[in-house]
Amino acid sequence: MRALLVVNPAATTTSARTRDVLIHALASEMKLEAVTTEYRGHARDLGRRAADSDDIDLVVALGGDGTVNEVVNGLLHRGPDVDRLPKLAVVPGGSTNVFARALGLPNDAVEATGAILDALENRTERTVGLGLAAGTPGTEDESVPERWFTFCAGLGFDAGVVGRVEQKREGGKRSTHALYVRQVVRQFLNEAHRRHGQITLEVPGQEPVTDLALSIVCNTAPWTYLGNRPVYASPKASFDTALDVLGLKRLSTPAVALYGTQLLTSSPEKGPRGKHAVSRHDLTDFTLHSKVPLPFQMDGDHLGLRTSVTFTGVRRALRVIV
Repeated sequence: MRALLVVNPAATTTSARTRDVLIHALASEMKLEAVTTEYRGHARDLGRRAADSDDIDLVVALGGDGTVNEVVNGLLHRGPDVDRLPKLAVVPGGSTNVFARALGLPNDAVEATGAILDALENRTERTVGLGLAAGTPGTEDESVPERWFTFCAGLGFDAGVVGRVEQKREGGKRSTHALYVRQVVRQFLNEAHRRHGQITLEVPGQEPVTDLALSIVCNTAPWTYLGNRPVYASPKASFDTALDVLGLKRLSTPAVALYGTQLLTSSPEKGPRGKHAVSRHDLTDFTLHSKVPLPFQMDGDHLGLRTSVTFTGVRRALRVIV
């Protein structure tokens, strides 16, 4: 087997020494080429190269969710083709590692590498569904290119939090869960549309859902982790189905207290619920429109402001070693 290892040297939970150990462990079991990323988008370019190659069987992403997202977008740059494309393996190295943990991999890089080597020996894998988002035709965002996501996307409040965290990280702050909690509070205090939502969910064949103040799109459950605690925005979301949506119509102080508590105590059986909560399960195609430009994120990467995003849930998009 020939494999390409994409290494993010800025991965927050692995040291250079640990990465060297992991590289040697993988190289002992396969013909391995290890490449360290040097710029934003480099992992995507490496994934694209692997997809266009005739002799790469596996791409291993060593990094956080952002690295995984780039690799996936490179692999799928010509669309999903599970029989042709290299398989993907993920060694978690970020602060949260939602995709890897949702696959059932250990959150420790060394343990995850061992699990991947065991899976390769036993030839175990799964084919997962992914989300695809693009600018909506006929709107000012129609020129926004398509982009794949592995576990979540969001228009509005949660994307604003992601943007705040990225600003802090660019200023030298470490990506910690405490940092995220602080930015949630600050985003809430400065949210201009928390009482009167600006977002409309449109699903073909259904009545539009209007006045949403928050919209979270999930490709799997949990939605994220707070430390070791999984948080379920859409408990029924799965890599085996299309996409789920959670919308909240109000972000007043009482509503935030209620739904924040529900998120913190959520489980695979129970997520946010109430008169201001809207849930949709297993959607293949839908659009989120906003009356005003709002922050947009995919897999924890802030992508700027959007007014309209069209989503597609693609089942059986990529083979993953687990």
